[in-house]
Amino acid sequence: QVQLVESGGGLAQPGGSLRLSCRASGSGFRVNGMGWHRQAPGKQRELVARITSGGTTNYADAVKGRFTISRDNAKNTVYLQMDSLKPDDTAVYYCSVDLWKPTTLRFTTAWGQGTQVTVSS
Repeated sequence: QVQLVESGGGLAQPGGSLRLSCRASGSGFRVNGMGWHRQAPGKQRELVARITSGGTTNYADAVKGRFTISRDNAKNTVYLQMDSLKPDDTAVYYCSVDLWKPTTLRFTTAWGQGTQVTVSS
């Protein structure tokens, strides 16, 4: 009943920018926290950024000062603005959305399919 659709990935040069977006669609839920993780080949998936329902943000040390997470609650969409990209940012980026389901009185987490970000000259 809940689908996350990601967009915005692609190829960027070092120092360039990309903006990722992820929209949650469906019914029977309310969005709470939202975030982005990434996974590079041979590495474990790691948290990149998170934003709470109240707008509080957290970032991995590796992206602080370069990435900005934001959300549009009216659209159930989370964004990741990535500036000053580095080759080490190359990874598959996954969005996540914490959902409240009134029918079950439970929080669950939905994950996007992932979008490839490649930073290379």
